[in-house]
Amino acid sequence: MITDLPFESVYRHGFARVAACTVPVAVADPATNVDAVLTSARACHDEGVAVAVFPELCLTGYAIDDLVMQDPLLDAVEAALDRLITASADLLPVLLVGAPLRHGNRLFNCAVVVHRGRVLGVAPKAYLPTYREFYEHRWYARGDDQAGQVITVAGRSAPFGPDLLFEAVDVPGLILHAEVCEDVWVPVPPSSGAALAGATVLANLSGSPITIGRADDRTLLSQAQSLRCLAAYVYAAAGQGESTNDVSWDGQTMIHEGGQLLATTERFPDGPRRSVADVDLDRLRQDRLRQGTFDDNRRTVNPVFRTVSFELAPPATDVGLRRALDRFPFVPDDPDRLAQDCYEAFNIQVSGLVQRLEAIGRPRPVLGVSGGLDSTHALLVIARAMDRMGRPRSDILAYTLPGFATSDKTKKNAIALAEAVGATIEEIDIRPAASEMLSRMGHPFAAGEPVHDVTFENVQAGLRTDYLFRLANMNGGIVVGTGDLSEIALGWSTYGVGDQMSHYSVNPGVPKTLIQHVIRWVIGSGELSAETVTVLQAVLDTEISPELVPAGQDGRMQSTEDRIGPYNLHDFTLYHVLRFGFRPSKIAFLAAHAWSDPDAGAWPPGYPEGERPSYDLVTVAKWLEVFLSRFFGFAQFKRTAIPNGPKVSPAGSLSPRGDWRAPSDGNARAWLADLHAAVPQAFARD
Repeated sequence: MITDLPFESVYRHGFARVAACTVPVAVADPATNVDAVLTSARACHDEGVAVAVFPELCLTGYAIDDLVMQDPLLDAVEAALDRLITASADLLPVLLVGAPLRHGNRLFNCAVVVHRGRVLGVAPKAYLPTYREFYEHRWYARGDDQAGQVITVAGRSAPFGPDLLFEAVDVPGLILHAEVCEDVWVPVPPSSGAALAGATVLANLSGSPITIGRADDRTLLSQAQSLRCLAAYVYAAAGQGESTNDVSWDGQTMIHEGGQLLATTERFPDGPRRSVADVDLDRLRQDRLRQGTFDDNRRTVNPVFRTVSFELAPPATDVGLRRALDRFPFVPDDPDRLAQDCYEAFNIQVSGLVQRLEAIGRPRPVLGVSGGLDSTHALLVIARAMDRMGRPRSDILAYTLPGFATSDKTKKNAIALAEAVGATIEEIDIRPAASEMLSRMGHPFAAGEPVHDVTFENVQAGLRTDYLFRLANMNGGIVVGTGDLSEIALGWSTYGVGDQMSHYSVNPGVPKTLIQHVIRWVIGSGELSAETVTVLQAVLDTEISPELVPAGQDGRMQSTEDRIGPYNLHDFTLYHVLRFGFRPSKIAFLAAHAWSDPDAGAWPPGYPEGERPSYDLVTVAKWLEVFLSRFFGFAQFKRTAIPNGPKVSPAGSLSPRGDWRAPSDGNARAWLADLHAAVPQAFARD
């Protein structure tokens, strides 16, 4: 983190802006081509770009055949590079341009790396295609044996070889590597060794004439290389102006990060185009830190690279954020991807429960139903598990356990749903037992005082769980837990009882924001009766509440989100803490961008249009403080003792036997200090 930059700057929060550029080429005309490169480079400068990648041999054109061996052309390349180097003195981006260069007795197809009036280095193409339409061995030497060399470029001495990394000393984690076109098509690309040696941004300067299907192949290679190398892969192909003697060109540009496409441009462009995106260097570093096999592979391969340092001097201004942000990182915006995620989540839960029931003698599932999201979803999972096991759904023992604050609406929903799915449903009123316990304890509520403290709440939660466990004993069953990933993160459960305890839990891997979409997916499956669908929709429309405290004078029921904050923001924070270990200041920056404008970006399919909230930075920070205090400073002792249940999200689980191990007596001080220092206006006291 660069703390001397303003909070609004992406560079403060571990991002680096990169661009993959394609420009119109004039065949064998370096003077004209360097003008095109500089025009795009200046536009990148204005956009705050740190790294700009141009196509292979863009100073001459790729398809010039024997012209590349003519001295007048090669002299013109040197003159063009001299202009480029001089002009770069006032430009922010590191420029990676393709050019043929003489070195020793041979000609090399090179990526020339230029920054602020300096040639940082030159990377020759390692692997030369000489098959089908390619004939590169006729003109160029392979660069794979040139490690440790020095070359003269436009009168300037520079490191030369495939063993070069370029590190920004003032942007932590920004380490570049350049390879040229065919280099990524071989089984072990040079960029693989570079990534193991520390490179985070891998650039490919490509010519690559287009044929049917080749664009898909390039995309697959770029995506896979970024995923396997835990890196950003920046790809720029040649396009307009290249010779079409025997081939054609499409100017494909794209940027992938860790297997995800960040940006691309339309193909076959008329004029210059560039893909621009902010690469998350923190994410790449965290991925490598967590995936120990990445560095184990380095020990085996033992890559040897030279590092050239440079100072980027990133802009100390707000240049915006150039990457898509998901408001709901657990919930895809794409309808097909969301349907696939819901299908997998639901079936992970069902198969986990089936395995547990089969392994322990096929007991009857016992479930407390409240009419809320979690128990509704759990009941749907159990019903499908019964179907898969060939058992009657009447084997499901569902109980509604009304207390002092249970509403008629939720109780009716719970009973109606249980009946609709074919479960055996029974009501047990816990109020007499709760009143007796409160009386025996001498609690003020038993004497008629409206004291609704934590004891009052937990007496009810404890009795519900006590009933369920004893009912399971009596009926040869097991209690199926309903607590979800979001509640587990916040510690929003009563220790030893309630959602914290069961014999087996089906929801611990599913966050609150995803559960409602899985229920919608079940509705959309077309397998439910109209009556069941009506009840499920009523559940989705009900405000989240533990229903442990009676309604206030205004008639409003106890609201979970009024007390601990919106699950929209908590799940956003949970994802970035659990998956990437991000700083709170960065999470606040991302959340404010994602949630500030309800009309910007995409929303998940099915999300009600009239209920799309927005949150400003101060609101984000307020609830982020609540999350940090609970997650790091309070809730771990509950997580340490949670029951078994399946992991669902690739972001991770909170099982002490799975993704998350932490001391129960930890604290949140370091996380809160980072947040308070970054967003002091949210915590100013009058």
